[in-house]
Amino acid sequence: MFGCLVAGRVLQTNLQQIDETHAIFELPSAGSINHICVFLLGTVPFPDGYGATVHFYWPGKGFQLLGMLSNEKPSAIFRLRGNYSAQTTNAHAVFSGAASDAAPSDVTAFVGLSIEPLSQIMQEVAGLPSAVAKVNANPAADATLLAERIVKHLFNYVSSFVGGNPSTLSPDFLVPMGVIAKWYESFMTKVKNTGTGFLEREE
Repeated sequence: MFGCLVAGRVLQTNLQQIDETHAIFELPSAGSINHICVFLLGTVPFPDGYGATVHFYWPGKGFQLLGMLSNEKPSAIFRLRGNYSAQTTNAHAVFSGAASDAAPSDVTAFVGLSIEPLSQIMQEVAGLPSAVAKVNANPAADATLLAERIVKHLFNYVSSFVGGNPSTLSPDFLVPMGVIAKWYESFMTKVKNTGTGFLEREE
């Protein structure tokens, strides 16, 4: 039902079932992991009204709730490095029996999946700082914010051709189309390679 992909490694489908609603993936040599992708394989959907919370276990540090999966959101990528803070939820008690502490030289971490009602999942992920917690956010507001960031990025780029002084810009200032085309190519390359996160960092 689930797959797990660690960047730079072979796809894992060797899910270990703990009970009817809990399962884990082992992640050997976890010290080198930066990102993981967890997803539905597409063979078996969740029952109506259900989804799964995704948890990460680091030996000696405990569990962290990463996010969720559902039929409407069948995959998610999680950044692990630098974002770890142990938490406790009901699912963590179930995973604790399957996870064991290991020597730091050869750390095996675990990704835990807990199938739960969507209403319960939404309450759990509501406290997450990630975009997952914004499931109920207004999509029009998100689109407006993204559009504003793109236009601001373009304005800053064009302003750099005025000698670094944006106050000298006037409504009559002409911008060669070649400058806009160069910005567009550079912008699209960044979006394809890194997503839109760089727009948030520039604020």
